[in-house]
Amino acid sequence: MKKSVLVALVLLLSISCSNSPNSENSEKLPNIVLVFIDDMGYGDVGCYGATGYITPNLDKLAAQGMRFTNFYSAQPVCSASRAGLLTGCYPNRIGFSGALFPDSEVGINPAETTIAEMLKTKGYATGIFGKWHLGHLEKFLPLQHGFDEYVGIPYSNDMWPLNDVGEPVPKTSRRSTYPELPILEGNEVMERITSLEGQDKLTTLYTEKAVDFINRHANQAFFLYMPHSMGHIPLGVSDKFRGKSEQGKYGDVMMEIDWSVGEIEKALESNNLADNTVFIFTTDNGPWLNFGNHAGSSGGLREGKTTSWEGGQRVPFIIKWPGKTPEGTICNKLACAIDLLPSFAEITEAPLPEQKIDGTSVVELWKGNTEAAPRETILFYYGKNNLNGVRKGNWKLVLPHTWMSYYTKPGKDGHGGPRIPMKVEEPELYNMMRDPGEQYNVIEFYPEKATELMKVAEAARTELGDLNVGLEKGSGTREIGKVTNME
Repeated sequence: MKKSVLVALVLLLSISCSNSPNSENSEKLPNIVLVFIDDMGYGDVGCYGATGYITPNLDKLAAQGMRFTNFYSAQPVCSASRAGLLTGCYPNRIGFSGALFPDSEVGINPAETTIAEMLKTKGYATGIFGKWHLGHLEKFLPLQHGFDEYVGIPYSNDMWPLNDVGEPVPKTSRRSTYPELPILEGNEVMERITSLEGQDKLTTLYTEKAVDFINRHANQAFFLYMPHSMGHIPLGVSDKFRGKSEQGKYGDVMMEIDWSVGEIEKALESNNLADNTVFIFTTDNGPWLNFGNHAGSSGGLREGKTTSWEGGQRVPFIIKWPGKTPEGTICNKLACAIDLLPSFAEITEAPLPEQKIDGTSVVELWKGNTEAAPRETILFYYGKNNLNGVRKGNWKLVLPHTWMSYYTKPGKDGHGGPRIPMKVEEPELYNMMRDPGEQYNVIEFYPEKATELMKVAEAARTELGDLNVGLEKGSGTREIGKVTNME
C-alpha cells in the first residue's frame, strides 16, 4: 500500500473517531466544586433534619446525588480541619493543630501538596473564594499553594479588635492587637471590614466571585473551592435573608448559604457544565454550641466543635456526580475529609503527593458500590497532638482525655456561654450503630473490641505521636511551615 493512501486512511479514521458523540465527554476532565462551610453542624441541612428554615438547593443536591451519614472532618477546629482537607493528611502529621491567629508566624509548609497543586498538574484552573486559615503571611497564602485566584479573609471572622457582638474589646484583650478584618484579593488587601454590618456581604461576595470564575473558565477544567466564613460567629447575613427564618439569625445564614449553592448550580447549568461537574458540600467541624441561638445543631450527636465526640467531627457530606453517583442514595460507610485529595487524584488521574498521606480514595463509594469499604478506621486527634479516640467499623474507642463541655447554660444573641472542663478517666467503648449519641459505655460487655481498637491506637501513637501518653511526635510527623530569618 502506498504511503499516501495509508496516511489518508489514518486521517479518515482519526476524523471519524473525533466526531464520535462520546469522544469529547470521555476526554474532558470533570470540574470539581467543593463548598466548605464553617461551624455547621450535622443537623443543619434540611435533608439531615434541620427545622425552622429550608435548604431546598442542598436538599435537591442530595436528591440528585448521595448523602453520607458517617463522614468526618479531619479535626474539630478551623485551621487543622482545612489542613487535612487540602493535603489528605491527618493535620497532626503535618504539624497543624487548633486555629491559627493574626499574630501566628506559621502556616502550611510549602513542601506539602494541596489539592489545587495536584490538579494543576492536569491543567486545572484553580480558584478559592472564602476563608483560608492556613497562614496569613504571604508565603502561606493560596496563590503560593496552587491557586490561581483568591478573594476572601485569611482567618476566622472573629479575629479582629471587636467582640462577638461588634463592640470594641478592652485594651487588655489579645484581640485588641489584631488588625481590622482584611479581605484579600490575591496577596493584597482589597479592603478592611470595620464593623459587624460589614460582614453581612461576605456570603454574597464569595458567591459572585465564584460565579464569575465559572463563567470565565467554562472551556477549561476547573477546581472551585468555596470555604465560606459563615456560620462562624459573628454571624453576617445580607438583606436578602435577614429575618427570613424561624430560627433567627443562624437560620437566616443557613438559608443564604443554601442560596449560594443554588447560584453555583445555576452558573454550571447556564454554561452546560453541570453534567461534567463533581459537586461536593461539607463542613469543617460541628457547631459552636455555647453561642446558643447563634450556633447550629449537632443533630442529636454528643457535644460540638473542638471536641472529639461525634458532634465535633461527624458532619454533613453531599456529593452530586451526574452519571456516576446514583441519585437519591445514602452511604453509611466511613469516610473523612482527608479522603478527598486521593479521590480527586483517581477521577482525574493526577499524581498523588510524593510525601505520605493518610487519605484513601472513596470513589467506589461515590459510585454506589455497596460492597466497598475503603476506609476501615478513623483517628480522632485534637489539641497539640492528642489522640482522643479511634473508630473502626461501628465501634468507637474513646481514650482518656480532657475537654471543655457544652453541657451547661448556652449564650444568646452572639454572646458566648460558659463551658465546663470534663475528663475521660479510663477508655470507653461505644457502639455507633445503636448509640450514635455516645451515651452508653459498653466496654465491660465487649472487651475484645476495645482490645482490637487499642491496637489501632498504639500503631497511630508510634507513627503520629500522642501527648496524652507523653509522645509529642511520631516517626511519621512533619513540620509546619515557618518563616525564616531571610523572609
